[in-house]
Amino acid sequence: MWKWIIGIVVVLVVLGGGGIAAVIASPLGAKLRGQQVEMGTEVALTAAERGDLVRTVSAPGSIEPRTMVEISSQVSAKVLAVPFREGDLVKEGDVVLRLDPQDLTALLASAQASLRSEEARLKGAEANLINARLNFERLTALYETGDVTKADLDGAEAGHLSAQSNKQVIEHSIEIADARIEEAQKDLDNTTITSPMDGIVTALNTEVGETVIVGTTNNPGSIVMEIADLSEMLVKAQVDEANIAPIAEGQSVTVYINAYPDREFTGTVERIGLKRQVASDGTGIFQVEILLDTEEGDRLYSGLTASVDIAVEEFFDVVRVPSQSVLDRRVDELPDEVKKDSAFVDSEKAFARVVYVMNDGKTVARPVEVGPSDLTHTVITGGLDSDERVVSGPYRVLVSIGHGQAVRDQDAEPEPAEGEEATADADEGEAADDAGSESADADEVAGG
Repeated sequence: MWKWIIGIVVVLVVLGGGGIAAVIASPLGAKLRGQQVEMGTEVALTAAERGDLVRTVSAPGSIEPRTMVEISSQVSAKVLAVPFREGDLVKEGDVVLRLDPQDLTALLASAQASLRSEEARLKGAEANLINARLNFERLTALYETGDVTKADLDGAEAGHLSAQSNKQVIEHSIEIADARIEEAQKDLDNTTITSPMDGIVTALNTEVGETVIVGTTNNPGSIVMEIADLSEMLVKAQVDEANIAPIAEGQSVTVYINAYPDREFTGTVERIGLKRQVASDGTGIFQVEILLDTEEGDRLYSGLTASVDIAVEEFFDVVRVPSQSVLDRRVDELPDEVKKDSAFVDSEKAFARVVYVMNDGKTVARPVEVGPSDLTHTVITGGLDSDERVVSGPYRVLVSIGHGQAVRDQDAEPEPAEGEEATADADEGEAADDAGSESADADEVAGG
């Protein structure tokens, strides 16, 4: 067979372009073309199988601790000591930052001095009030006997009221001084910053000698460090608004973390955001928090990029095929024998869903009713039985495949073409004759 093919190639090379055309037009060319048509297009066939299918919703996300605190200073001061470094374990109440208390100590002393000053003023005000009250009482008695005028009595009364008011002002000033002392004492206490929880220092943003700044309405303050509990981690996934409806708390989740390509993590939907947010690309999203299942000894880093598959619906013992096998075809292009009496072809619609099965070496379009899909398979709810083989590839063939197209299974053993065995036998006989001739020539030479 191979000698026959090689011979044809040699003839074509010798004859050139005109010879090629002549061979193609000859009965031999027609035979070759016929064999190529009979072979058909190679396709991949996959049997429809019964099994389970899980419909999922995919979304990107990031890993964050469930509990994390950002520690900032309540006062502006220079950093004197940073006892812990990033990655260190801290306990609740541990001192994590010491600030310079000198300026705040002076403010406390000033507030205390103001308090003493106001207390001294209060004593003078009380003496003035006693004097004004006694004067008013004397003039009242003299007015009743007619020894003083009404104007003198009114002046004494005004003096008494003024002394009362002055005392009240000083008393309120003392309250202000007390509040300032309390504020100064609190600021002084805030120069020693302690950890509010057990955790790990995940970020350290300041060093000894730097000055931390207190935030204002328009300017945020300095975040000196972050402390997080890495024993419980969350995946904060950004789910597209078109896919948020079937998601519910308690659903199982498969988590893929980019930093761990060889491992799949699991989790559970814990909370679903109720407010629509807008992503950086302008799409609407909802934030879904997923509690990550971790093993003892796992330490995941905060901020890792991840993607999630949320299982929103499960189907058991259904007929499923590879998703690429389900194709949309125009209804008016399907043959009448395919559309006739098919419950899955709606003549009022432009397209119908079909799969292609192989029958006697040719494709047959089979209208089907489809169900949900996962990442690889689609459920067939009608029109196809399990174990039937459908065309599943390659993609370049699926794009243009049609009803009645000659195909062959790419995994099947090729059958010898008609006359190929006879040609092989003839080649073997010819080789035997050549060997016999060479042997006779050798004997003749030896005899001579």
